[in-house]
Amino acid sequence: MTAHTRPLAIVTGASSGIGLELARCCIDNGYDVLAAADEPAIFDAARRLTTQDARAEALQVDLATERGVEELYSALQGRPVSALLANAGRGLGRAFVDQSFAEIRRVIDTNVTGTLYLIQLVARDMRERGEGRILITGSIAGLLPGTFQAVYNGTKALLDSFAYALRAELADSGVTVTCLMPGATETEFFERADMLDTKIGSGKKQSAAEVARLGFEAMLRGEGQVITGWQNKLQAAISHIAPSAALAEMHRKQAAPGTAAGR
Repeated sequence: MTAHTRPLAIVTGASSGIGLELARCCIDNGYDVLAAADEPAIFDAARRLTTQDARAEALQVDLATERGVEELYSALQGRPVSALLANAGRGLGRAFVDQSFAEIRRVIDTNVTGTLYLIQLVARDMRERGEGRILITGSIAGLLPGTFQAVYNGTKALLDSFAYALRAELADSGVTVTCLMPGATETEFFERADMLDTKIGSGKKQSAAEVARLGFEAMLRGEGQVITGWQNKLQAAISHIAPSAALAEMHRKQAAPGTAAGR
């Protein structure tokens, strides 16, 4: 990448949904963007994001692999990263015992392994410079036993916890870590996770633009966590007091196949 005067932000999973809107927030607030995703749509997204003053560079790369993460890191060519918005993720609905293990492994490698590896590479550089911002897209799903979303919710539980642990480790380093915790959001997530026939997949959702804006603003303020939407805040509060068995049954009613609204 060539030298620029604007700070650089990396946004992963930026071809659509929350990631695309996070990249737009970065562009609108003075950043150049390195936008990464594992699909060709990232190139069109970058073209639409680029303005006369700001540049969005696209990189199609598989962040579920160490090689893909290293390819993204190498693309920086030594340019310092001012903000890392680690948003890439995959969903997976339906019963755990009916899922293929290849799909399960793909979710874990994308949501956890690749995400943590990229964060480690970039956070080391940030700590050495004494400045930087990291936004991790977790989820309120990480607070709930994910009946019919068991693996996905498990990965988000790890990210939610990891974000606060990393934040504490980097305290006073000049590097902030923020965990964005949305609920159901209007993206392609539920279609890709094969959950359109579920109550949560067919119900009303928060806009990706609103979720991204709230997360981005919290990152700029250096906050530790942002839960988007009052209903999600209420659900998060319930998760701290209700028994796990009750939470699992509540999630079943939202995510079980055939529970779509109107059925």
